[in-house]
Amino acid sequence: MKRIFLLPITLFVFLFSCSDETKVYDEPEDDLRLETNNNVLENSIVYDKAGVLDIYEEAALTGKSDLTGKNEVAGDYPLTLITQVAVPSFSGGENLTASHVDVEGDYAYVSYNTVEDGYAGGVDIINISDPHNPYVSSRLYYSNADVNAIKYSNGYIYLVGGVDAEKSVRATANSFVAKIQVSNGLMNFSAGVIYAFQEGFNGTGIAVNGNRVLATSGQDGFVTVYNTSDLAVVDEAPFLDLRSVAVKDNSIAVLDASKGVSILDNSLGIIREIPIDSDFGNNTKRTLDFSGENIVVAEGAKGAGVYNATTGSFIEYVPILLNPDNVDGADVVTNAVATNQDVLLMANGGAGLCLSEEQQDNTELVGIIQLEGSINYVASKGDYIFAASGKEGLQIIKLNRPNESLVERCADLDSYRGNSNLRVNEGQELAYRGAKRFNNFDVNGALLLCGSWTVRNNVIVNRNGLFEMNGTLVVGRNNRRREVNINENATMRVEGNLTIYGDLILNDGATIEFIGEDSVVNIFGNVQRSGNASVIGTFRDVRNKF
Repeated sequence: MKRIFLLPITLFVFLFSCSDETKVYDEPEDDLRLETNNNVLENSIVYDKAGVLDIYEEAALTGKSDLTGKNEVAGDYPLTLITQVAVPSFSGGENLTASHVDVEGDYAYVSYNTVEDGYAGGVDIINISDPHNPYVSSRLYYSNADVNAIKYSNGYIYLVGGVDAEKSVRATANSFVAKIQVSNGLMNFSAGVIYAFQEGFNGTGIAVNGNRVLATSGQDGFVTVYNTSDLAVVDEAPFLDLRSVAVKDNSIAVLDASKGVSILDNSLGIIREIPIDSDFGNNTKRTLDFSGENIVVAEGAKGAGVYNATTGSFIEYVPILLNPDNVDGADVVTNAVATNQDVLLMANGGAGLCLSEEQQDNTELVGIIQLEGSINYVASKGDYIFAASGKEGLQIIKLNRPNESLVERCADLDSYRGNSNLRVNEGQELAYRGAKRFNNFDVNGALLLCGSWTVRNNVIVNRNGLFEMNGTLVVGRNNRRREVNINENATMRVEGNLTIYGDLILNDGATIEFIGEDSVVNIFGNVQRSGNASVIGTFRDVRNKF
């Protein structure tokens, strides 16, 4: 975020007349345009590194586990990288980075800014209705504005960011809020773009609560409440250095880097304050998020701080798990936090994306998700994680949580707690439920798996073997392809979703059978069939490989 000094104004005007400085416009400016080239949008989706993700667990990172994998226990959280969305680029906007993500329904809304001097930004709308084939449905570029945060609500996206007011014909201050109509994943400029401006060196955070938009601006800025209909100012309150805002029910929380968290009422009166003495850095983005009865705060080098939202009492710090080599210490900081059910995610810059489990009394570290790039922001909703990772762009990760109805149907089975190298011997009949990460997978007898599973290397169903799966199975990565090999007189029976980053090999006499009407197979390599190999049942072939 940039710090831009304004012309001097009196203290009286600054504190008591900010609403007089807020203007509303309903016409798009010349520095904003939509991307109309469909090839550009299509080429923004990148599958090069898609596939099974490892999690470098705490014990391994601290040298306390067997790194050979021979004695390694199968890991929880069978995550997969669905795709990456390449960072937009246009003339004057060649150095954009993803700044914020909001997820609602079938769409992810992504904002972009420029971290260097100068202003340029953008917005992407990504359709995630089909988890196998996300696509960018709409994109806009700002040639004189950073977009630092985005929020979707009731048919509109609301943006907050910074603009060079000296170059803008409309801006009355450097922090702006914008409202753009969205329909079926498309931004509609014909309906007009509504703008409002507020004091502060840069717009930092945004939230929508009912018919109110709350926006924060940085140093010497405000938390301002706007009416959603026309962005008219409803209320405002000055703060020294606001970085973020979060809303839960009727509670408003703002993060002020000069003192900590303030809990506000609907009139922006301070109910309580949570003092925090962490170094939040100068002009850096930090976020906070409600999690049950707690508030989780991104506190830079300290990691994430957890506080009771009602009492303000400190609960714990969740530290940064990894201190990587060849990374500037200033880049090893917690920039953002996100929660999803019992999962806490920390965007730790050069130290990666950390996943932890929220237990009843504390937070237990799991490990670092295998992603490249500096993780600047993270959001999570439903079965997805969205990580903004610098020049690596936006990375879309699937949690692969087991379907609840599936778990119920398989409730009598034991949960799998064995080795990460799964081997079923000839004559064995095994059946498990759960969600695990495997390294290797070798079936000689009979195996039933109910749940969600990933395999880093090959899946082999040997002669006369039987492998039945009900749920989700993902094999390999697109930049390190592996195969599912079904040998003579062996059968693989699928009810659910099968994704292979590599080849499906059906040897002579092999059978793959799809059960029910809703199974999906997504193969990035080829289907190789020999002799009398059989394909039975109804299924959706995502990439037409059969």
